[in-house]
Amino acid sequence: MPDANLKAPLLSVIIPCYNERATVAELLRRVREVPIEKEIVVIDDRSTDGSRDVVAVLAQQWPEIRHILQPVNQGKGAAIRRGIAEARGQIVLIQDADLEYDPEEYPKLIQPIVDGHADVVFGSRFEGYPRRVMLYWHRLGNNFLTFLSNATTNLDLTDMETCYKVFRREVIQSITLRSNRFGIEPEITAKLARRGYRIYEVPISYYGRDYWEGKKINWKDGVSAIWTILKYGLFTDPGSEPSTYKTLRRLDSLQRYNKWIWERLQPHVGQRVLEVGAGSGTMTRFLYGRELVVATDKETPYVDRLRNRFRRTPGIVVDRVDLDSDAVLDMAHYGFDTITCINVLEHTGDDVAALRRAHAILQPGGRVVVFVPAGKALFGALDRAVGHLRRYEREELVEKLQQAGFEVEEVSFQNRAAKLAWWLNSRLFHRRGLPSAQSKLFDRLVPLFKSLEGSRPSSGLSLIAVGRKKAATSPATDAAPLVTVEAQ
Repeated sequence: MPDANLKAPLLSVIIPCYNERATVAELLRRVREVPIEKEIVVIDDRSTDGSRDVVAVLAQQWPEIRHILQPVNQGKGAAIRRGIAEARGQIVLIQDADLEYDPEEYPKLIQPIVDGHADVVFGSRFEGYPRRVMLYWHRLGNNFLTFLSNATTNLDLTDMETCYKVFRREVIQSITLRSNRFGIEPEITAKLARRGYRIYEVPISYYGRDYWEGKKINWKDGVSAIWTILKYGLFTDPGSEPSTYKTLRRLDSLQRYNKWIWERLQPHVGQRVLEVGAGSGTMTRFLYGRELVVATDKETPYVDRLRNRFRRTPGIVVDRVDLDSDAVLDMAHYGFDTITCINVLEHTGDDVAALRRAHAILQPGGRVVVFVPAGKALFGALDRAVGHLRRYEREELVEKLQQAGFEVEEVSFQNRAAKLAWWLNSRLFHRRGLPSAQSKLFDRLVPLFKSLEGSRPSSGLSLIAVGRKKAATSPATDAAPLVTVEAQ
């Protein structure tokens, strides 16, 4: 792994190399001459034509080259995955070891990321000139694969199979990739699309080569690419997302249920709100319109989704923060009058300490609004699958809020009708996820459940609690000024 103490360059150029002796030295010379602060990470995939020795000699002469040898030949995808893991630049760019793509185009490829407009940039061979006229069937295959990829990802790319893919490093390193061969291209594309990253295309020149010159991709790789597109475009790879992703995605679609939760919470929510554990932003949308909303999460995929969703929304700021860490105390300068913890405390290691941190950063008179799973007897496979450490009883939740320094204004249950379904799925059938059909049926029946439940049910699947920080007895003379910020 790269040395964390070394200063990170602006750009990491990842070059997978397998039997490219005829071109690799010239390619490295061209990459090195690009006037950008960079490192050049060459991953040799056990070449047998002497490419390894050529790169080794150049790596001794040019310190910006890092030469890494794969233990066995695994394929282009595996080499790219290794290079991504090793990269330490702020921006990561993939470059083939042949001469089909021109390194002089690096500046325009990275510019949308440098300017803050993009998270990812694809170089399009079909939008730029000059380009060598390609083989007809090869071009047709590229067009078909791009079409199929777009159909499954809902993107409008012109060249999905392009080598030139450029990323913010934290974006590509947060995604788990699995493909070992040329399927890496559609896999990357599908997983970027699922995260909702801002993808730009930049026209590039292209100097394609023929098979006698060393071109390696063939029809078998095309068939594999089709399978990869369908696999990752239509289905979520659980290993590339947090354990809670599937559940949050399903909850995000339950519009009536989410509105019901918001109706219960809304009377207690002020104008300067810290939303802890915002996830995919389901509740953040309800908070829109307030003076300030700081939507936070600790998982990179969720933080990135929130930033992309609310980047241009006035009054909404996105940040990475966690009530499990004292770093959250630095947010006191925002002057929050409300902190919402919706499905958060059950995931924390020390929930009382988390509540104490919430108490510390609230303004006097401010409220913490807590929504947690209720009923210890219901704890089962579903809870473990989404990372719940506990479920709560009413008296226990009151006691923990009081231990953290809050005066408890209200504690009430919600969603009594769903208790039986949760018990059956979690305790009896040991399911790790709620069946989609059940979730959709429940959402349709929410108006009925609301009317049957009334305003004060005696039990429920969830608990809502509101704790208030005592108001100051005298005006504070050294209170920090409130901060108004622009949306990120």
